[in-house]
Amino acid sequence: MNLKSDYSLGWRDFQGRLQRDTRRKRFLRKLPLMVLYSGCALLVLLLLFHGRFTIQEEAAREKDTALKQEAKAVPSERFSREGLAGFLKGRDLAMGKGKGPFVLKGAGGERFSVFSSLDPGLQGYVQGVLSRSRTRRAAAVVLNLADGRVLAMAGYGDEKTPGFDMCTREVFPAASLFKIVSAAAAMETAGYTPDRTIYFEGGRHTLYKRQLRKKKTGYSRRTNLREAFGSSINCVFGKMGIYDLGREVISDYAERFLFNRPIPFDLPVERSTIRVPEDAFGIAEIASGFNRRTLISPLHAALLSAAAANNGMVMAPRLVERVVGQSGEVVYTGRPCLLTTPIGRGTAEGLRVLMQDTVSSGTCRKSFREFRRKRAFRGVKLGAKTGTINDSRDQFKYDWLTAYAIPEKGAGGICLAVLSVHGEKLGLRANELARQIIKHYLTS
Repeated sequence: MNLKSDYSLGWRDFQGRLQRDTRRKRFLRKLPLMVLYSGCALLVLLLLFHGRFTIQEEAAREKDTALKQEAKAVPSERFSREGLAGFLKGRDLAMGKGKGPFVLKGAGGERFSVFSSLDPGLQGYVQGVLSRSRTRRAAAVVLNLADGRVLAMAGYGDEKTPGFDMCTREVFPAASLFKIVSAAAAMETAGYTPDRTIYFEGGRHTLYKRQLRKKKTGYSRRTNLREAFGSSINCVFGKMGIYDLGREVISDYAERFLFNRPIPFDLPVERSTIRVPEDAFGIAEIASGFNRRTLISPLHAALLSAAAANNGMVMAPRLVERVVGQSGEVVYTGRPCLLTTPIGRGTAEGLRVLMQDTVSSGTCRKSFREFRRKRAFRGVKLGAKTGTINDSRDQFKYDWLTAYAIPEKGAGGICLAVLSVHGEKLGLRANELARQIIKHYLTS
């Protein structure tokens, strides 16, 4: 019998039991305090949550009360935007140089005072510039980038069609303005960048089937997207449409940029139309704008530049600030709202690069030379896209420019579109008319 081993085991058991008893007694002494502390902590948490919910409920009640009071303070409007467009349809909206109000009669003989968003000085200047343009017809629309207000809107040359109606009709071929849509689609879906190398053959402004071969040859010339856009090289965009975009992508981005879609406005606006054919050459014609089937209104043309200048966002255009009834109540109020976001911010930045190159080294470089040389305009961010095409009988030349101008401080930016229709003799080109309008806006 090993006495040492037995003794060691008994002593160890005794010491273990002694330590466990000590710990248990210590725990029992602390238990009431632990329970008390836990109860206090739980009570504090309950008070905090109850106070938070009470504050939120009180804030919600105050907000609801404020909204109800505001609803009572604002009179119910009798015109929706669609109703206003129907009411103004066919009216003589020649507001001249005044901002309003001008008075219209309703169906029941009630008089309504209409206040517009037009800038009186700019509106009068634009009307004067168009009337002196020596063109067969001309139209111009100037919009505020931030909120979509129409600052000037005028037409010239057709006594049967009021100036405002000319700006909202879609009977004019979009020509190379559509390259904005194609370039945006290429950058967003096909990985194009402004400096991407591109090869082409033949003339810059022609479009033949032999220029649309995908394979590079010994006759190919090297360029990049910014130069192709700024110089409006048709075959580059034709090949892009066939091999990189395709019919579905072009149709999708055309609709994103409001083709074949209604444009909400305070006047009736005809839908700009496009039909993308299935054959390769037809796709090339559409993507480059080298066709007469894609039609656009001057108002819509201004919105193409707005998407680039406004980081991909297009504000809904609006002409009427408010309409006041005969007894003094406000029956309609114009409010800024986002119309669409056809492209992302990065794509919009790429478009601005292309449109700025059009001004600095492309088809607008001569017309806007003054903006590069004079110190007063050096801080202005300016971008543009031109478009030119003849009618099917070569009797008229449609000459376009859509542009944006953002002052150095960033506030007061505008987008605009100018259309000149020339007959046997060329009048002032759209580039020149736009330059005069932008200069007047920035310096007045």
